[in-house]
Amino acid sequence: MDVRELIARRISREFKDGMLVNLGVGIPTLIPNFLPPGVSVWLESENGIIGFNGIAPKGEEYPFFIDASKAFTTIRPGGCIIDSTLSFGVIRGGHLDCTVLGALQVDEEGNLANWIVPGGRLAGMGGAMDLVTGAKKVIIATEHCSKDGKSKILKKCTFPLTGIKVVDIIVTDMAYIEVTDKGLVLKEVAPGVSVQDVVAKTEASLIIPPNVPEMNLN
Repeated sequence: MDVRELIARRISREFKDGMLVNLGVGIPTLIPNFLPPGVSVWLESENGIIGFNGIAPKGEEYPFFIDASKAFTTIRPGGCIIDSTLSFGVIRGGHLDCTVLGALQVDEEGNLANWIVPGGRLAGMGGAMDLVTGAKKVIIATEHCSKDGKSKILKKCTFPLTGIKVVDIIVTDMAYIEVTDKGLVLKEVAPGVSVQDVVAKTEASLIIPPNVPEMNLN
């Protein structure tokens, strides 16, 4: 299974009927493809869509229906297009049940860095700061290590922060990790991955329960 698909599949199992869920750029926008049958979730994109679906089928693209990754999408019955003022009113007003965002770094305290690499091109933070503050639950979708093999799950973030102590759950291609007051708890491992593999690839300290099951991706 593609690692991005694995992450999206596992996160899709976190949602319940009727939830309003924001999906950020990248891996999060794959989640609509893997929602379990019978689970009806209202998906929100900060650019001003409530009730969007996955990637639009070929021939059904509409120029005003795009997700956070600028891909064409479709809108479910009852969905709507709203302006930025109303979109951020929803976000800042605490109406989001959950937001799913990518990450450059996450640390043991649940601090998140996901908007710039020091010295890199400054594109701006976008709505990430508002999302991690306004949403009731923050889930991070990211590959466990960067392209150079370094862990993204750190003792302390070294990049500029998006939010302080805001992350609740981290889902990677190796593990499902819960952020708690006592530290990072390894709750699940990906198929074919051992607890020892996760520990070896994680800079942060992990709390290891007696039994760590494999992710349920069905």
